[in-house]
Amino acid sequence: MTHFRSRSVRALLPAAMLAAGLAPAPAHAEDGVIRIGVTLRMVVENGIKYGQMTKDELEAVNAAGGINGKKVEVILLDDECKPDKGIANVNRFIHQHKVHLVLGSTCSSVSLPMVDVTAKEEVPQIIPHSTNSNITKKGSAWVFRTSVSERFYASVHAKYLSENVGKKVAYLYTTDGAAISFAKDYMDYMRRTYKVEPLYEAQMQETDLDFRSHLLKIKSLNPDVLAIGGQLDAIARITQQAMEVGIPSKVRRVAASAASNAPVPELAGDAVVGLTFAAAFSCKDERPVAQAFVKMVQEKYKVRCPDHDFSQAYETAQIVKLALKNAKLDLTDASLKADRAAIRDALANIRNYSGLASGPINFCKDPTPQCRDGNRTGILVEYTKGGKDYDMRVLARVSFDPDFGL
Repeated sequence: MTHFRSRSVRALLPAAMLAAGLAPAPAHAEDGVIRIGVTLRMVVENGIKYGQMTKDELEAVNAAGGINGKKVEVILLDDECKPDKGIANVNRFIHQHKVHLVLGSTCSSVSLPMVDVTAKEEVPQIIPHSTNSNITKKGSAWVFRTSVSERFYASVHAKYLSENVGKKVAYLYTTDGAAISFAKDYMDYMRRTYKVEPLYEAQMQETDLDFRSHLLKIKSLNPDVLAIGGQLDAIARITQQAMEVGIPSKVRRVAASAASNAPVPELAGDAVVGLTFAAAFSCKDERPVAQAFVKMVQEKYKVRCPDHDFSQAYETAQIVKLALKNAKLDLTDASLKADRAAIRDALANIRNYSGLASGPINFCKDPTPQCRDGNRTGILVEYTKGGKDYDMRVLARVSFDPDFGL
């Protein structure tokens, strides 16, 4: 992990303390304050910055008097991409801090069990990063997602690669929830659309270090596409080892959306060139709103090329502020249950929100994927350079109907 410069350490110290579980616990919930619990994967530098930016954006309203005159308080915790920590964090938010809203998490393997807790406790939850398709299939009336579901992502790259590269796909993925969804949704699309079965399929642990035995088998089968599912380190390792075992560059590598994060091209180096991934945002987006965001992140958080987890954290914070502005809240201990329901209903009324996403974000009342997967537009991106000075280009932009892939 890259060490912070001293200035960055000072700037991010509050987030780091909170990530370590040092968030101060109030003796009782303060009346007149909107409390938001944020749990994210903050074990790497960018993760800490996602959390800090989310907190900064939500609490920025306080300088101008808050939202409808009410102060916003953010409790920020690190779940380390571990389900047990995520569940502990959300229970702490609900029972100790008496939050009005939960925001999180990054990893699908954490968000999936969190949905069960927030549904049982009737607390609205908005998810900024997790992509597993099953998150919104649980039927919870309390969950909303601003990140693009794998049911859309799978078809962004599956359609493009099938039409432009080939249909012989080898799948190598880990036990991570988003990785599983990435691979299975890709397979399902190929079966439904082309009646094509996987050329090869294997699953390993997220923490495994050596994928070469599977990659050598894949090499011998001469696939058109190598589909790689995992979190940051696993994607980088598989990509690097695919080059080491001699899988030719004509075999297109495609990875889960986690490949958009900076550590992947930085760790994989030259091996990342040609790696394709579906995402919600690219720092190469030329729209003025996108370039203004990129400039803000560069200046404030010292990140050269903010990935889509930055954009989705920012977008989620803006949507939350809009919903809070539209919700009628009393903000007393006695009104906590009603206030949570009012925030849920305000989120469900978000229509045609336009921001950093490549298409509009829409929610509605029914507890279904059609209503709660708000962002239905993905982009397909290819790395053109690896290492610290990595670069990329956008290949395609695709929008879907709400019921696509169900």
